[in-house]
Amino acid sequence: MLEKPDVRDADLRACLREQYALHPTAITFLPVGNDVHTAVYRVVADDATPYFLKVHSGPFDVASVAIPHFLHNQGIAPIIPPIATRGGQLWTPMDAFAVMLFPFIEGVNGFATSLSRQQWIALGGALKMMHMAVVPPSLSAAIPHERYSPYWRDLVRMFQARVESSTFSDPVAAQLAAFLHANRDEIAQIVGRAETLGDALRARSLDQVLCHADIHGGNVLIGTDGALFIVDWDTLVFAPRERDLMFVGSGIFGVWHDRQEEGWFYQGYGQAEVDVMALAYYRYERIVEDIAAYGEQLLLTDEGGADRAHALRYFLDQFLPNNVVAIAHATDRLLDKRHAAPPSGKRDGRRRVR
Repeated sequence: MLEKPDVRDADLRACLREQYALHPTAITFLPVGNDVHTAVYRVVADDATPYFLKVHSGPFDVASVAIPHFLHNQGIAPIIPPIATRGGQLWTPMDAFAVMLFPFIEGVNGFATSLSRQQWIALGGALKMMHMAVVPPSLSAAIPHERYSPYWRDLVRMFQARVESSTFSDPVAAQLAAFLHANRDEIAQIVGRAETLGDALRARSLDQVLCHADIHGGNVLIGTDGALFIVDWDTLVFAPRERDLMFVGSGIFGVWHDRQEEGWFYQGYGQAEVDVMALAYYRYERIVEDIAAYGEQLLLTDEGGADRAHALRYFLDQFLPNNVVAIAHATDRLLDKRHAAPPSGKRDGRRRVR
């Protein structure tokens, strides 16, 4: 969220004082992130300790704090657990909001800096441990399983039909509508391939593991001491591990598309048989979800202020060279090549990496 929400600092101070026994001397809104439902703040307590405060509007998933707490206790150091309230809860309600408190990590995210070899190895090792974690039923019951749902694809088709028959007075909405119209054939191809691949994967019943499901550079923090951390657990799902692995090499925001970096990641993750069909599906489906999400944000409302122009820029960038659309198409071509291999070659669409 780029614009400060309609939340009074006085209410945040009272919440922190009553629920966490903190007495803030400063509460600073941070204009970062693409989630229009989540505002974040840097809080400094009276003992000079900094904290990271998240304020979430709308439905709140308790797993988004319970799972990082669980995984950190399993020994996955790069995962930052939430700080418990005085009553031992991992979050607290405040009017219509959910409030969460974390230690503040001084540093930058993976979009602002390139990960070093050791940091890529650390990221791979952390994801491997998460994928191997045995989640107790008390926590896993609230986490959805991958169903290869057509929900986002249907929304994109709806928005494609809408821009063909409607006009938009808001400049940002008009720009998005014009782009969707001009690129309707490629977008239809993306949606169609996601649907075809999803149907094929549903029939194969791949093993499902706990996935972060949004492990791009913006959700990886590099501390000033070089330590790596994984944040933002709002998208948890049990899915094939390619749900997470697809981000490494996917090109989101024009980064993470270097083969050497991918090799470093798998040094930490370990040898893996990566299913190229699943990789292609998740790279396409991620684009489909973004088209639908930005359609909802920009075409169905004119609210959002500075978040609107930022969202449009992010969306348009996806179609640039070395970004997600080009890499999804390249992954799909790799799948085609493997299925066309000679009889002596592998035909199962898997790729061994290490």
